[in-house]
Amino acid sequence: MSWRRLIPTREALLANRWMRWLAPWLGHRKLWHWSRRGVALGVALGVFFGLLIPLAQIPVTAAAAIVLRANLPAAAASTLISNPVTFAPLYYTAYHLGAWLTGETALPSGNAGTRDVPEENKTILQRIKALGKPLVVGLSIMACLAGMSTYVLIDLLWRWRTGTRWRKRNNTGQCRLPVDRRAK
Repeated sequence: MSWRRLIPTREALLANRWMRWLAPWLGHRKLWHWSRRGVALGVALGVFFGLLIPLAQIPVTAAAAIVLRANLPAAAASTLISNPVTFAPLYYTAYHLGAWLTGETALPSGNAGTRDVPEENKTILQRIKALGKPLVVGLSIMACLAGMSTYVLIDLLWRWRTGTRWRKRNNTGQCRLPVDRRAK
């Protein structure tokens, strides 16, 4: 089974009555083309926004993919780098990276907006906000580094795979130039 069958086509999305109003933006062919640059940029955007923002990752990534003409399915799917399983380790690592870079070592006891609220009644966003500057710095650095390295890695792997295929075709004789018999 091909994984491409699981991804909705451009035509299917444009035919959907809820998505029809987005047709001027979603209709561009580069958003759906599986090219080296488009996929690499789409995955890099998805990883960047998947790490950087905790909510509404797919719409923000889709908007950036539309503006930059990156592959939209790759961008949306790669935001899943942060999910319920990876969320805690990513944010833990980001906080400690940010604390190391900013010099802040102790977890803050709270901020002005949540001091009066008991710890068990705080929402997840209030708890994340209480972590403050180290978390934001750590997430920003992790998002930038992961996005850039993802782009480079996909670009290099795509070039390597394409070169391997070309060499294999040349070795098997499938890619020989046609001989013009009339020239003799």
